[in-house]
Amino acid sequence: MSVSVELKGIGQSYPPPEEGGEMVEVVRDVNLTLGSGINMLLGPSGCGKSTLLKLMGGVRPYNVASPTAGEVLIDGEPCMGPHDDAVMVFQTYANRPDLSVRDNVALPFRFGLWKKRVPKAEQDQRVTEMLESVGLAEKAELMPAQLSGGQNQRVALARALVLRPRILLMDEPFGALDAQTREEMQHLLIKLYKQQPCLVVFVTHDVTEALLLGDRVLVLSTRPATIADDFEISEPRPRSQTWSRSTEATKMEERVLNQLHESSSGKGSVRVSI
Repeated sequence: MSVSVELKGIGQSYPPPEEGGEMVEVVRDVNLTLGSGINMLLGPSGCGKSTLLKLMGGVRPYNVASPTAGEVLIDGEPCMGPHDDAVMVFQTYANRPDLSVRDNVALPFRFGLWKKRVPKAEQDQRVTEMLESVGLAEKAELMPAQLSGGQNQRVALARALVLRPRILLMDEPFGALDAQTREEMQHLLIKLYKQQPCLVVFVTHDVTEALLLGDRVLVLSTRPATIADDFEISEPRPRSQTWSRSTEATKMEERVLNQLHESSSGKGSVRVSI
């Protein structure tokens, strides 16, 4: 299922927080083409990672010109608003507290586009298959309040993947989880990606996570964000702890950390998992 996302000369500025102030430039002249695989997006806190991610999916802030400069193309066509083929997963999983696990996963099928696009029988089959895939089949009738944080994030991931998107945009989806649960979710993402390949763009602060998951690692500078580094990882997934301690991985980690520290000048934060 091929797809391409292209950012051409993207710039984004926002109105000043106080009247009379200057525009706040968040992104400057970003040129990027993505076509496949898991693409990890790293950068200092507040540098514009989430802004770029939303632009890729056509999510536009209310009453603000977006992008301020340049254009986003999906399969060569301008993306002017929310795109049917792009789905986002956030750190806050936003599961409906009044719906069961099954109904949360099935929620997108309540809305016009997906309700019409996928027949009811197929909707039910997809939900059942996704619950099996994320290990929640036995918890299908429970409510979100009865689940752990990791289980709730599995629900959010299942709700996104049940649509079989061509573009999956993930904004620090595992950032709020404890180390063990985060590792479990990383392995789950690899498993689901093998089952259902798509273009993944994954924002993270964790350099180790980027090296374990990514086919490609993109490093942003501090605000206004530009592409500071861009490299590929050829090691097959899942990547072992032995590989993580290898000379190859260590050099990649040092490359990313050096670039982040240089570009951020002490601003923002990054993390290396131990």
